[in-house]
Amino acid sequence: MSVLEKALQMLERHPLCNHCLGRQFAFLAHGIENEEKGKTLKTMLLMEAQALASTKKTEAIRVLKILASNGFLKQAEEVLHQMRRRPPKKAVQTCFLCENRFEAVDELAKRAVEKLGEYEFNTFMVGVELPVDVEEREDEFKARFNVEYGENIRLEFGRLLARKIAGYSGKKLDYHKPDIVVLLNPMTKEIRLQVNPLYIAGRYKKLVRGIPQSKWICTKCGGKGCEKCNWTGKRYPESVEELITPPFLEATGGVKASFHASGREDVDARMLGKGRPFVIEISQPRKRFIDQKKLEEAVNAYAKGRVEVSDLQIVDKDFIRRVKKGEAAQKVYRVVVEFEKEVSDEDLKLLEQKLTGVIVKQRTPLRVLHRRADLTREKYIYEVKVKKLSPKKAEMRVRCQGGLYVKELVSGDEGRTTPSVSEILGQKAKPIKLDVLNVIM
Repeated sequence: MSVLEKALQMLERHPLCNHCLGRQFAFLAHGIENEEKGKTLKTMLLMEAQALASTKKTEAIRVLKILASNGFLKQAEEVLHQMRRRPPKKAVQTCFLCENRFEAVDELAKRAVEKLGEYEFNTFMVGVELPVDVEEREDEFKARFNVEYGENIRLEFGRLLARKIAGYSGKKLDYHKPDIVVLLNPMTKEIRLQVNPLYIAGRYKKLVRGIPQSKWICTKCGGKGCEKCNWTGKRYPESVEELITPPFLEATGGVKASFHASGREDVDARMLGKGRPFVIEISQPRKRFIDQKKLEEAVNAYAKGRVEVSDLQIVDKDFIRRVKKGEAAQKVYRVVVEFEKEVSDEDLKLLEQKLTGVIVKQRTPLRVLHRRADLTREKYIYEVKVKKLSPKKAEMRVRCQGGLYVKELVSGDEGRTTPSVSEILGQKAKPIKLDVLNVIM
């Protein structure tokens, strides 16, 4: 069966607009739009009918009436008038497949651009939502006529809408990582925007002790508020996360900020040096074109010397995985150790020798056993340097694999960490001050 014969067969059964007729032959004659293909097919059928009129008038009239009714072709009506034949009575001229919704593509695109005007963005993607009955109807149509070269109705709507939106907005289409996904339903004319998150990375320093990295919910009331937490719902009044995120939300107009970091320091430890890598994930941001230097200044002013951020930059979602992998990166710690008895210079040299280039075995520390599985972990220490501060105090600098519990490296944690400072020197040792000096990524 030829292309024209199949097109006529389709029109004989169903009214079809140019888009929907042409779409059944979408993969033929590449580079020509479906609407143009549909129009051309109807025109060719009209020409064949006229040519046939001199020899097979009855057949010619039949084809012309099909084109006038189900093909919505005014020229076919005019030819019938010329042949002194009455055109078919006009019914409601609605396309069987799209219900004439391709006529509203331009209007829908303009409305989408108006809605997009509430957001800053560089790239977008279009998603088309269709009722199940529309797609089922097209599937049945394709099966009935054995359509071999057709394109899905959803794809044509998506392509045309994307082209229109790009033209009206001046923004780029991106199928991989768009800033915004425009979800449109051509049948109901509903428009929804899926605003993808904005990711801003940087490093933070925690300059004071007594602040957890993230919001710590009161364990007694579960965040509802009680006497133990002074009705705040929190174990600590503030956290690094809470000191950083508000300026990010204000600058971006987002609805939520999620905090991701490369590991965490203890509440009573400071984070110094270059700072710890982090990423802030902003949900539904209205603003994406951020002055990172001004944002950095705003965060540091808000945190009032307790926390500082630096090196802010826009990143993609994959950067979060890189930051999380950094939990196992090398860390450099400074810990002030207090001994039960006086220590000699020889004792401190022994510590350097015994703890440099060794693998430490640590069972989950007693202090975190309530929230972590009781496992034995092995962590490598690259280097230890010790400096005497007083007869019973020393400063240790430890460069080690991420995840090492440094406090327990000092105390031994009742034998759960070995080797340890206490074990090597044969006396009790306890950490009294701990700082993270570097996170090496």
